[in-house]
Amino acid sequence: MADRVLVVDDEQSLRKVLAATLQREGYEVQVASDGEEALAALDRDGADVVVTDLVMPRMDGLSLLRKVVASHPDVPVIVVTAHGRVDSAVEAMKAGAFDFVTKPFEHSELKTIIAKAARQSDLNARNVIPDEPGRRFTEIVGKGQRMVELQQVIAKVADAPSTVLIQGESGTGKELVATALHEKSSRRDQPFIKINCAAIPRELVEAELFGFEKGAFTGAVQSKPGRFELADGGTLFLDEIGEIPIEMQVKLLRAIQESEFERVGGVKTTRVVVRLIAATSRDLTKEIAAGRFREDLYYRLNVVPIQLPPLRERREDIPLLVEHFRQKYNARLKKNVERIEDDALAALSGYSWPGNIRELENVLERTILFAERPVIRAADLPPSLRATPISPEELAAASSPGVPTAPGSLREIVKEQVQAIERDLIVRGLEVTNGNVTRTAKLLKISRKSLQMKMKEFGLRGED
Repeated sequence: MADRVLVVDDEQSLRKVLAATLQREGYEVQVASDGEEALAALDRDGADVVVTDLVMPRMDGLSLLRKVVASHPDVPVIVVTAHGRVDSAVEAMKAGAFDFVTKPFEHSELKTIIAKAARQSDLNARNVIPDEPGRRFTEIVGKGQRMVELQQVIAKVADAPSTVLIQGESGTGKELVATALHEKSSRRDQPFIKINCAAIPRELVEAELFGFEKGAFTGAVQSKPGRFELADGGTLFLDEIGEIPIEMQVKLLRAIQESEFERVGGVKTTRVVVRLIAATSRDLTKEIAAGRFREDLYYRLNVVPIQLPPLRERREDIPLLVEHFRQKYNARLKKNVERIEDDALAALSGYSWPGNIRELENVLERTILFAERPVIRAADLPPSLRATPISPEELAAASSPGVPTAPGSLREIVKEQVQAIERDLIVRGLEVTNGNVTRTAKLLKISRKSLQMKMKEFGLRGED
């Protein structure tokens, strides 16, 4: 299934040209003439990427951007503007833009950015994710010893210029900690630019970080500032720093040490004052040993190390997190779940949570969304959390090579349980949305294309 792009511009000719260009690239394209029309289309049909002009009647691109970020935070927004000043870019990036492009532009440049945004949408990892307008970061939830120590470290180093390296498994809250460091500092009113290094093609990393000059490469019809320049005076958060190509690491090291760099294709040295926070789910010491990460860059980043524990190592905080998410999704989903019963809380506390806090949040959002009563019991949880565990005898028999068993091999058991969980969630989602595939995909937080493939696999409906 093709990725879906929503093009928003008040110029009919530009809408038609962009739509035709993107359709030739294999995208499914929908158009809107202003922000209000775009929001209605997004709520009705969904989209994987939004491309919007900045200056439009009724609702301008910046207002549209903020509303999309608030109501559809998983949809990347690309801003197109004739005003190529750095301050315009900073405002858009602070509001949550995935990227921006200035008019006039080469279609190849826009296509590259859209392709990157579509990949990011599928990964469900936004490049730039701001807080909701007028609201500071969500406080870190937890009363256990490790969370208390973490909050003490944040309070101590937040206003220091020292580089921080946050390490931890995926879903442990690395971005939340980075946000807390920024918001508790004197830079809180300055730009907070976030970039996911894993989403940038290798050949574009330098241009993304340091910007480029007009004519630096094919498609560079206008000069463009990089993320370091946009973050001047504020904080730059480099998520998944371990994905930076080895050949780019020496340039990044120089930019961090000297606070200066040159744009791609430029000769002028730009100086910035930026507080750098990096994060990774990789073990960088192993990456160094494998020759994939520079040791000198590691020590430059690791001035203030913060190691986040996985959720399975802080189970005492699960009840607090559950209550936090109950209140959050009651408000967001307009539900009235009054409490989580002890049997449900026991199931939640006993699960291993390989996806950490992100997985817990997603489970509770789905459970609250589908809840038909004001009380959530264990029976309301996904099957994986309430299934009867396999006995040690069954597990040993299933995993013994060459020994036929009724349930099959361990791999088959796991596969069947995963498929049962997926099918159950999809069926419940379709029931809630009256069979609307786009809305169901949004509820389950997967792409429309992935949902349709799963539905076909489970025989729930045809390809349409």
